[in-house]
Amino acid sequence: MPTLAQVQAEIARRGAEKNREREARDAERELAEELLRTDWAKHARPEQRLPPGDWLTWLILAGRGMGKTKTGAESIRELVCGPTPLAPGRYARVALIAETAADARDVIVEGPSGILGIHPRVYRPMYEPSKRRLTWPNGAIATVFNATEPDQLRGPQFDLAWGDELAKWEYVQEVYDQLQFGLRLRGPSGDRPRQIFTTTPRPIPIVRKLVAASDTIVTRGNTLDNAANLAPSFLEKIVERYAGTRLGRQELNAEILDDVVGALWTRETIDKARWKIEVPDFARVVVAVDPSGARSVDDEGADSIGIVVAARGVDGRAYVKADMTCKLSPAGWGARAVQAYIDNDADCVVAERNYGGAMVEHVIKTAAQHRGVTVAFREVVASRGKVVRAEPIAQLYEQGRVSHIGELSALEDQMCQFTNDGYVGDGSPDRADALVWALSSLMDMRPVVTVSPEVLARSRQPAVAYGSSRFGRP
Repeated sequence: MPTLAQVQAEIARRGAEKNREREARDAERELAEELLRTDWAKHARPEQRLPPGDWLTWLILAGRGMGKTKTGAESIRELVCGPTPLAPGRYARVALIAETAADARDVIVEGPSGILGIHPRVYRPMYEPSKRRLTWPNGAIATVFNATEPDQLRGPQFDLAWGDELAKWEYVQEVYDQLQFGLRLRGPSGDRPRQIFTTTPRPIPIVRKLVAASDTIVTRGNTLDNAANLAPSFLEKIVERYAGTRLGRQELNAEILDDVVGALWTRETIDKARWKIEVPDFARVVVAVDPSGARSVDDEGADSIGIVVAARGVDGRAYVKADMTCKLSPAGWGARAVQAYIDNDADCVVAERNYGGAMVEHVIKTAAQHRGVTVAFREVVASRGKVVRAEPIAQLYEQGRVSHIGELSALEDQMCQFTNDGYVGDGSPDRADALVWALSSLMDMRPVVTVSPEVLARSRQPAVAYGSSRFGRP
């Protein structure tokens, strides 16, 4: 017969076993509920699901509140996680890129729709902020980057990337280029590298290039598509205030509006300037250089060197012939400008004196000596700001006095982002600045002075003598 102590021990053992069984059942139920709650396949709208096909880029152009951040995070989860927490997924080396370091942490990683928030606990990666790293239970690793430091992406290699708010990145082209160099691994199962961009659209070159690329899948989303998950008061206020406006079309309807509000040039104006008939003889040709201050080809902080070739025809019109803008060392862009001078039988090279004029002249003349030619050089003075200098040139386009010859899309992109308040594109408007210098030197840009008949009549009256003073009055 068992003793009292043995009976009490058995009762405690059975009670603990029942507690463990109950805790296990509760844990299983909670896990099942969590898996059901986080089952993206059941909750995602059709446009939020990964597209089929052998694409390189999935570009999600969506309005505010459409759910694009959650779409990006859930897509990473689907591509990285296997059928069980420890099973490998299709991809294992991921780049996560946000506009700033704070956005990367607060939105992409820790935000309500971020990586940590959308994973069930058993699949959730471990986040190490000091290392900018997320590590999944199956060994997949994601590294976090920001778009203010393009050089962060030098060196690492990836098989998958997600970039959030691409159109807002400060150094969008530089970051995109570095990502392309690093996106060179195949996934564990041999899948090709892929990149996903979620952004509210803006009329910037990289967005248009991605939209036009044959290996890009473009998904568009409207704020109202996600109305069920947004506060009614927000929808009522935002729709009432912005519906139908240009800002609303961009931020709510996710339309790419090429013409920036207040732009000095519009797409329509430039399209009208395209020359489609025989070009006349040229009376004068110039090569304009807008220097960036780059010391070498590796000077990543500098902008490109704007080099534009333009001419004045015997018909009095201006013709933009070529955009030779580059990002090279002084020896490189000097040789390029001299070659443009030779190829176009130019009359002179024009450059701004206030910013690099002496340096440009030295570089051009050195490059000319190496080629065994003589190049005429002319300095121009920047006594006014960029916008003030550009406005008269924009008026020439409005008057139909300028034509574009051939492919000038990069230059035209910059022109359409030059506004009354300054340049709203990425980096510096090097191409557009060179265009302004070229056309200013070719055309008569002196201000037109209108004289009233009354003033003209007074000027014809004889002068009145006021004594012996040589200045007219005693």
